[in-house]
Amino acid sequence: MTKLPPRANKELRLALQLIGLGFFVLPPLVYTVGLLVVGEYSNDGGLWALTSSIWLGFIRLNPMALLLVLSPYLIIQSFRFYYYFRQKI
Repeated sequence: MTKLPPRANKELRLALQLIGLGFFVLPPLVYTVGLLVVGEYSNDGGLWALTSSIWLGFIRLNPMALLLVLSPYLIIQSFRFYYYFRQKI
């Protein structure tokens, strides 16, 4: 097995951690915010139904599910690009 350079290893770990955050932490947070804002609006499975729907949408490449799951990584990368290009100017 090929060993990754330290910088690539760091980037891969960062990506996996942030995507894991979007995959496992954001769905319960979305559900909780929905409960606080809208309240209990139907009896369609609750937290597990929402989480499995997001995971299935991610597997099926649904754009909204992809955006939700990848949003922590995309936000951090956007800040990194901004600061990188700001230093170049």
